[in-house]
Amino acid sequence: MNVMAEITAAMVKQLRDKTGAGMMECKAALTEANGNEEEAITLLRKRGLASAAKRAGRTTSQGVIGSYIHMGGKIGVLVEVNCESDFVARTDDFNNLVKELGMHIAAAAPRWVRREDVPAEEVEKERAIYRGQMEKENKPAHVIDKIIEGKLGSFYSQFVLLDQPFVRDDKMTITQLVAQASAKTGENVQVSRFVRFRVGEGSES
Repeated sequence: MNVMAEITAAMVKQLRDKTGAGMMECKAALTEANGNEEEAITLLRKRGLASAAKRAGRTTSQGVIGSYIHMGGKIGVLVEVNCESDFVARTDDFNNLVKELGMHIAAAAPRWVRREDVPAEEVEKERAIYRGQMEKENKPAHVIDKIIEGKLGSFYSQFVLLDQPFVRDDKMTITQLVAQASAKTGENVQVSRFVRFRVGEGSES
């Protein structure tokens, strides 16, 4: 079997989002690891290429809470973004990221920060809806499962902040935007939480 044919662009992109390594390095690592993402991450770490992964375990006890007001006071956002040092929390690069995230949250209305924050019952409800849509498709179970996973990916990219395409540049996800800030500052940068207010609708967080 040709392993190269199994390394999809989506797999490369996901590995890049997690590690911050370059596209070619990610593809090479996935090829060497026969498509196993965890093994590919280990390979990148050994080669010193997984810069984001190296920083990911470091404590982020500093940071700022930023605010963004939109539409003449009709929409407001508070977002907490963390880093490792007070020095970085004061830099223009870090504060520009916080502003961009506030603006993005106001415009894109995410419901959760990361996939792990989505309640299990919400995921299962979506799976049940997608499975119901596929009932008359007459496709093998493993094919239906793959289609459902693809639809779940679309659900995440619509409602999970880190999976959303950045409103200023839809070729980039919020995960990649944060990874860029992490690379610039040299510190682990994390979006901790947010709340979005809309007049007449209460808060969303």
